Amino acid sequence: MNALKYYIAAFSAFFMWGFFSIALKAITAYSSFDILFFRIVFSTFLIVLFSAFFRREKLQIDYKLLQQLPSKDKKRTLLLTSLGGLLLGLNWFLFIYVVNQVNVQSASFAYLICPIITTFFAFIILKEKIEKHQWLAILVSLIGCGIYYTTNPSNLIYAFVIAATYAIYLVSQKKNVYFDKFNVLLVQMFVIFLLALPYCFLGSFQLPTEFDFYFYILLIAVLFTIVPLYLNLFALKGISASTVGILIYINPIITFILAIFYFKESINMLQIGSYLLILLSIVIFNYKIINIKKLEPSKK
Repeated sequence: MNALKYYIAAFSAFFMWGFFSIALKAITAYSSFDILFFRIVFSTFLIVLFSAFFRREKLQIDYKLLQQLPSKDKKRTLLLTSLGGLLLGLNWFLFIYVVNQVNVQSASFAYLICPIITTFFAFIILKEKIEKHQWLAILVSLIGCGIYYTTNPSNLIYAFVIAATYAIYLVSQKKNVYFDKFNVLLVQMFVIFLLALPYCFLGSFQLPTEFDFYFYILLIAVLFTIVPLYLNLFALKGISASTVGILIYINPIITFILAIFYFKESINMLQIGSYLLILLSIVIFNYKIINIKKLEPSKK
């Protein structure tokens, strides 16, 4: 029962993210970069405010730790944090663009294959071990992607690039181990903000005047950025990363259901087959973890 609040936190985070496309579609008339820019501005302001009021002690602890780090480790940490901010900003832009300009299905497909792509990149970059059943899952996933590619090549490329940017972000941050994760996110938000700031000074930039735009941006910043990110980090304090890894699939499944039944996007039998193969690969990939979770109550 002690772990229940952490399960609820993780479930709530991914459940909320599943409905992100509804808020984005409501402001589809605006350019993807306008949406990204104001999401960054609002999210950065809110995360700074939240940290100043509720996490000041943790900020002070990490600031002292940064000062004490050897020069080499300090440079490495700052580089990884800055790279993470760049990748996160790029991933956000791609997701917004694909949802509003391509289709919601592609965004859903991206986060279905993301954990498997992350594992493959971790194998290549971090030399992490991949077990035999996980190689089988990767193979099944590739077959599913191949089928999806035959139905719409460009959509698969969009989905893959979204998944790849987030996967590289996750892999790069595995080595970023010194500081509190929420504080790292705070710095990364500053990095994204500084990179996006020159957009204000472009001749084509115009400040939106409609109330609805700012309402949905605030909704995105609170319900689809700060709150789920905090819930995700909170969940990791009490349950394993592997459990959170399984719950992440709630997000793309909800997004896919919305794409078909809410946004009325068309889908054919080959696409359904590709999604079923991806879902099969997820089951295979997480087979051992699922079995362990089933056995846990009997060990008490």
